[in-house]
Amino acid sequence: MRGTGVALVTPFTSGYDIDFPALGRLIDFVLQGGVDYLVTLGTTGETPTLTKEEKTALIHFTCEKADGRVPVVVGIGGNNTQEVIRDLEHFPLDQATAILSASPAYSKPSQEGLFRHFQSLADASPLPVLLYNVPSRTGRNVNAETILRLAHEVKNLAGLKEAGGDLAQCMTILRDRPQDFLVSSGDDALALPQLACGMDGVISVAANCFPYHFSEMVRHCLHGDFPAAKKWNDSLIEGYEYLFCENNPAGVKAALAELGLISNYLRLPLVPLSPGHASKLAKYLSEGDFHKQTISPKSRHSAGRNFQTR
Repeated sequence: MRGTGVALVTPFTSGYDIDFPALGRLIDFVLQGGVDYLVTLGTTGETPTLTKEEKTALIHFTCEKADGRVPVVVGIGGNNTQEVIRDLEHFPLDQATAILSASPAYSKPSQEGLFRHFQSLADASPLPVLLYNVPSRTGRNVNAETILRLAHEVKNLAGLKEAGGDLAQCMTILRDRPQDFLVSSGDDALALPQLACGMDGVISVAANCFPYHFSEMVRHCLHGDFPAAKKWNDSLIEGYEYLFCENNPAGVKAALAELGLISNYLRLPLVPLSPGHASKLAKYLSEGDFHKQTISPKSRHSAGRNFQTR
């Protein structure tokens, strides 16, 4: 699971039902763009608005669509530890590779509480667990000491998605982690410097709409070619701004709608990107030739083929 994972959006119809044909197009698009694995039921997928039945259907669909071509990571989290454990026991995870679980939101537990929460999840999980540290959403940072304690003491806690924005914390974790503990960035705009510090990849929002460009940036970083990686990243800096200027996934859904892959519907309390930002994003997309992608020879997926969206 080194490289680029994509935190998939959940497309909706005009009636706000899940649009599975659109999700299938999106999965084909990102795989042919070169991403290395899929993440379903992340925050980008608007999971707070999904029923358990819908979550189950999304897991089934994503795993069947991936069809063994790439790993599938399933987001399962919450601020009720026992309820998360019940979800781990009941969701269909037989075709998945790992669990991604964000630290509890709103409750703001102590560092000891966070340790015990993830220890309990890892002990109960049938799959390896990746801790997701995203204090801007949860209200509490999982600090480096707690992450390293989990990494060294909890066998089934296999990795980290780090989105705290603190490079000093990142470097401490990367210096002291066990050799087999995966550390991925959860912040597209900081991914290049974090990869330069030694991270193993990125779980990306931008890879939904820029899979080829973003995956190329990550691959060049992992091969140590940072001048080439910087050229790819420079082409995406303006895009990052539009994707996250209001909320996630309003920006990326607007981009995917502009590319013709999905319809631009979000479930309340989220709403589509405002017209002013949407217009600037559309202009950026038209100038960047993001509709047509030539697949990197370094990619495992459909090497050498061209892909054109509908």
